[in-house]
Amino acid sequence: MIDPIALELGPFTIKWYGIIMAFGFLAGIYISSKLAKYRNLKKEDIQDFFVYLIPSSIIGARIGHILMEDLQYYLSNPFEIIAIWHGGLAFQGGLIAAVITGVYFCRKRKIKFYNLADIIVIPLSFALIFGRIANLINQELYGKLTTLPWGINIDGVEGKRHPSQIYESIKNLIIFIILSFMIQIKNLKRGIIFWTFVLLYSILRFSVEFFRDWPTTLIGLTTAQLISIPLAILAMIMLNRIKNK
Repeated sequence: MIDPIALELGPFTIKWYGIIMAFGFLAGIYISSKLAKYRNLKKEDIQDFFVYLIPSSIIGARIGHILMEDLQYYLSNPFEIIAIWHGGLAFQGGLIAAVITGVYFCRKRKIKFYNLADIIVIPLSFALIFGRIANLINQELYGKLTTLPWGINIDGVEGKRHPSQIYESIKNLIIFIILSFMIQIKNLKRGIIFWTFVLLYSILRFSVEFFRDWPTTLIGLTTAQLISIPLAILAMIMLNRIKNK
């Protein structure tokens, strides 16, 4: 496995997790700026939006992780709440924060929300590819025990494990490829790409969770799976509404 620490400068430690997050946001700005023309948006508006998006999505993702995963642990260790370099960001929390931020920004700039949302979810799916690789380097969010030849060893964890982080990276790559083709379709109704992203992410995340070693609820599903179900239903409803509008 790769050492989670990329560089040590005296008392300062730089982890691959932080480097990959920074790369994801920079790639997001670059890709969305290139795609702005498909929704008649100014590159300046896209770049300004990221000033709002980066802090809000990180805060939302962190809050989501704390609430979904181990609230008691963070209440007992309050410093860990801000220690995002240790890992622990929940996509669903980040998405909710990003949507709220997007609505506010669009009203402020008088931009149609779906024009911005259709663009942003494409670099978002790209960044998520590398986000899961960061989880792998951090040796977190690992999979269940497996005898398959591609099973991996995690420090301090018994047996070989499903590389669920890689499964999720592949999932995000599939979404990125599909959305990248969709944005090029002429006369595609606004909002279709955004809700397709939500639908694909929810369905694939629900599936991948079966390979992840994580506590389940009373009905045998993880919290992420329980959240994915209503998100997928909402996405199908919204896609149908947009189609018939």
